[in-house]
Amino acid sequence: MFKRYAIYFTPQSGRFAQSGAAWLGWDLAKGCAVAQPHIDGIDVAAITDRPRKYGLHATIKAPFTLAAAVTEQDLTEALGDFCTSHQELSIEGLHLTQIGRFLALTPKGDVSQLNTLAAAVVRSLDRFRAPITTAEFDRKNRRNMSDRQRQLLRQWGYAGVEEFFQFHITLTGPIPDDVKDRVIDFLDGYLCPTIPAPLKIDGLSLCAERTDGCFQQIARFALNKAPNSL
Repeated sequence: MFKRYAIYFTPQSGRFAQSGAAWLGWDLAKGCAVAQPHIDGIDVAAITDRPRKYGLHATIKAPFTLAAAVTEQDLTEALGDFCTSHQELSIEGLHLTQIGRFLALTPKGDVSQLNTLAAAVVRSLDRFRAPITTAEFDRKNRRNMSDRQRQLLRQWGYAGVEEFFQFHITLTGPIPDDVKDRVIDFLDGYLCPTIPAPLKIDGLSLCAERTDGCFQQIARFALNKAPNSL
């Protein structure tokens, strides 16, 4: 049924999750499209097209194909077990940031515990990932990568891990300069006030890519609680 799996941080249901889903036009938890807000003279659907199918999330373990000898149930149970043995944590909050030509939410303050958690997820659950293929490596191997990033790509199937991990929630694709400031002003009033401060990293979500290319949440597990999906 599903093409790939990923482990994300997704906010619990509430104003932030609802507003973020509406901004992107996709509700990751429900696996359905939702109406987007209107900005005069700006095609919101166009500027959010690239991140829409992934939903409102921060990548902890990037999308991967399951290894041949494991099942979705195996992965689900392993993530639940992982979450029971790791503490929830908090960060100061999130702020709107431009990363290249994209807009994203990035953490305020100290992220050392968050980075440690992400690295533990990558290491602990990598046995469920099929090895990266030559075609995948070639597609992801960008010219500006360092030798270290290529090493990580071969080892973990993704270069943005360990010292290159950067927690972020993508909000747009490449955004034209002539509308960027207006979009930032809109998000400052529409989405940013809904973000809890501090923000609890209180659970991890198992998400999967459907045959239509969109991701949906399969389960969300609380950190350091009974192994039940939230």
